Amino acid sequence: MSDSTPVRPPRHRGIYLLPNLFTTGAMFAGFYAIVTSIGGDFSSAAIAVFVAALLDGMDGRVARLTNTQSEFGVQYDSLSDLVSFGLAPALVMYTWSLSTLKDYGPTWGKIGWAAAFIYAACAALRLARFNTQVGVIDKRYFQGLASPAAAAVCMSFVWTMDKFGVIGAEVCFITLVMAVLVGLLMVSNFRYYSFKSLPMGDRVPFLWVLIGVLVLVPFFIDPPRVLFVVFTLYLLSGPVMTLWGRATRRRRRGMA
Repeated sequence: MSDSTPVRPPRHRGIYLLPNLFTTGAMFAGFYAIVTSIGGDFSSAAIAVFVAALLDGMDGRVARLTNTQSEFGVQYDSLSDLVSFGLAPALVMYTWSLSTLKDYGPTWGKIGWAAAFIYAACAALRLARFNTQVGVIDKRYFQGLASPAAAAVCMSFVWTMDKFGVIGAEVCFITLVMAVLVGLLMVSNFRYYSFKSLPMGDRVPFLWVLIGVLVLVPFFIDPPRVLFVVFTLYLLSGPVMTLWGRATRRRRRGMA
C-alpha cells in the first residue's frame, strides 16, 4: 500500500447510540404504560403504547439512514418490542378489565390473568419466529399479525371505552375474547400486508395524498375510534386475504 493512500479513521462507535435511543424510548413508553395503568389512567396508558409504536417504527429507519445497523440493535429492538407490545398491552388489559373477572368467582379470576398471559406469550413467540425467518420470508407480508398492530387493536379498544366512560368490568368478557383472539392471530399463519413496498420517495401518486387526507382528518376529530376501526380492519384483512388467496388457487387448480 502506498504511503500516500489516505487511511479513513474508524467511525466513532458513539453513533450507534442514536437508533438505540429510539429503541430505549419505545421501551420506556411501554414501561410507562404499565405504571400508568396501575395508577388507573388507562387512556394515558393506551396513548403511551402508541407512542412506543411510533418510536419503534423510527429506530430501524434511523439505523439505515445513518448506516448503524447492528446485531445488538436487532436483539435490543426485539426485547423492547416484547415490553412495549407484549407485556404492556397484556397488563393494561388485565388491570383495566380482565382483573374484574374475579368478581364472577375464583375460576374466572384465573381465566382473566391466563388470557393476559396468553397474549404476552404469543407476542414473545411472534417476535422469536420473526427473528428466525427474517431472511427467508417475503418482506411484503408478515406471517401472523405483527405485535405493534396487535397492541394497537387492544389499546385503541381500551382508549375508546375509557374515553366514553365504559369501565372495564362492563366489557370484561369482550376483553377476554379480544386478548386471546389477538394473541392467537400473532402466531397464526395468516398473511398480513407489511406496507414495506409502499412508495416512500419524493414522488408519489396523487391518490396517496388523497388517502392521507381522508385518514388524517377523521383521526384528529376522534383518534381512539378511528384507530380502533383502522386497526380492526387490518386485523381482519389477514384471514380474509389468506382465505381468499387459497380459494383462488383452489379454483385455478380445478380449472386446469
